Amino acid sequence: MRGFDVTGAGDNGLDISGGSYNVIERCNFYENRDSGVQLGNGAAYNRFINCDSYYNADPPDYGDADGFAPKLTVGTGNYFYGCRSWWNCDDGWDGYMRGATDVTTTLENCWTWKNGYLKDGSDPGAQANGNGFKMGGGDNSNSEKLMHHFNLTNCLAFQNKHKGFDQNNNVGSMTLLNCTGWANQAANFRITRTLSAEQTLTVKNCISLDGGAELGSFAIQATNSWMAPFNVSEEDFLSIDPASASAPRKADGSLPDIEFMHLASGSDLIDAGVDLGLPFWGNAPDLGAFETYYTNIADNDEGIPLQYSLSQNYPNPFNPVTTIRYTLPAKSVVDIRVFDLRGNCVALLARGGQQSGSYEIDFDGSKLTSGVYYYRLEAGSYSATRKMVLLK
Repeated sequence: MRGFDVTGAGDNGLDISGGSYNVIERCNFYENRDSGVQLGNGAAYNRFINCDSYYNADPPDYGDADGFAPKLTVGTGNYFYGCRSWWNCDDGWDGYMRGATDVTTTLENCWTWKNGYLKDGSDPGAQANGNGFKMGGGDNSNSEKLMHHFNLTNCLAFQNKHKGFDQNNNVGSMTLLNCTGWANQAANFRITRTLSAEQTLTVKNCISLDGGAELGSFAIQATNSWMAPFNVSEEDFLSIDPASASAPRKADGSLPDIEFMHLASGSDLIDAGVDLGLPFWGNAPDLGAFETYYTNIADNDEGIPLQYSLSQNYPNPFNPVTTIRYTLPAKSVVDIRVFDLRGNCVALLARGGQQSGSYEIDFDGSKLTSGVYYYRLEAGSYSATRKMVLLK
């Protein structure tokens, strides 16, 4: 399902009840009288790519309309990439459970803001929760131990009426990597309830500005901005003007290029993170949702990259062309290939000697079928492999 606007529905804009393995791409869900998107009754392994959900509200009580709602009886394996959710009267994403447990939802490069308010900016009341990413919870926080395992990578939550990243009594595993919270009224991050046995909370390379980061002692943390030696302030960012977040998407449907919440040159949050296996430029990953690109690839006088690196292709998912970037700190014999899931080589992108420098290659998958592929760079003793998704 690609390129639809869904608006004015008397209930949910899109209701996937029991449906699985659907792909919804470049669709907008707005001004519906319940959630823009709801998944339930075991709906599993659905993929939402570059979709927006906003201004959804459910009068007269205004208590249930979320942007994206993989909740209640939802199934596992649902995935959101490059999606935005704003000004919905309840939550941006709602993973609240009732009747289901032990399911997993994954978000990458998703933004959410100003939830808990109506389109005109007014507050419809306390029943309009106003969380950015509500990661779970159940009807009875004391007796029901419902697990909604939430994975968020490079996600941004700001100016929501309540919390940015909200546990909401979820006792499943939660992983937050390179996420940013700014100016959410109650807290940017609040995950304090003890998890069920063998479940984990991992929070690494995250930023909190103008709001609290409240995590239980059980959290596995590394290089977050509220930890020593960091001292985050507005000066660490190119812009804290949020107006550009709702800017039109690029021609391919991907998120707009903006300066908002991107790190400014000289910030001590650049190159300050731990390597999580995600693409980065420079000596180490940056903190927060956006990796700094403009100077980190070459910090010495000659403009020579400081290390080997293979970046995530962009856009990803793609149709049918995507760009692969890599850097070489020294003259190297390079081999770059694309493989399918069975390990068969389906494309040879580069082979032979190359000088030190930064490179990019456009890969055209028009002759391949939709699916998951891997691309691998071998350069001297360096080897790296990354996953990409072709959606036609």
